Amino acid sequence: MTVDVYADIACPWCYVGRARLKQALARRPDLDVTLRWRPFQLQPNLPPEGRDFRSAIEEKFGDWARAKQMFERVREMGAAEGLAFDFDAIDVAPNTADAHRLVLWGQDQNAGDAVATALFRAIFSEGRNVTEPEVLVDCAADAGLDAEAARALLDGDEYAEAVRESQHRAQQRGITGVPCYVFGQEHAVMGAQSVEALTEALDAAPPTPSATE
Repeated sequence: MTVDVYADIACPWCYVGRARLKQALARRPDLDVTLRWRPFQLQPNLPPEGRDFRSAIEEKFGDWARAKQMFERVREMGAAEGLAFDFDAIDVAPNTADAHRLVLWGQDQNAGDAVATALFRAIFSEGRNVTEPEVLVDCAADAGLDAEAARALLDGDEYAEAVRESQHRAQQRGITGVPCYVFGQEHAVMGAQSVEALTEALDAAPPTPSATE
């Protein structure tokens, strides 16, 4: 079975959802499941260097106090899944196009999930700016990939069209927010659902057809 993971590296709920999906998969060790990363940018129009995190958050939520309430909820949910969130350490709301390119490159080497996890951790646990090439290279290395090859990738535009195509695919499927998991190309589950809900989705999903998209 293939599970298409529509997510954005800059989405904290996607980080929580990823941890819960991992637990659901652990409950079904006999299932042959392939996770397929599908890039989705919540803010594709951000400048390449990103923008000030606090300003972006205040614009989205209206004020910082309201945002902090949401952050606290995410921290609590993350802690329950063994994840550490440090929103106070984040300075930049990133444009995630290059981060997604890196994930797709890693995916072609059977390391897409590891790269995505390293990127989530860099942003939300360490407050690092994933618009910076060296941070991205570090994340690739953390996932076991060659740092110099990652640097060469980022110097070009490989996978840029694939990132845009994934965004278009999501829109065609009616996906307007993330995380969204599509089980067996048919059964979609929206949001950072519980481990139980994701396990039920695994049980209900049909096998993925042998022909790939």
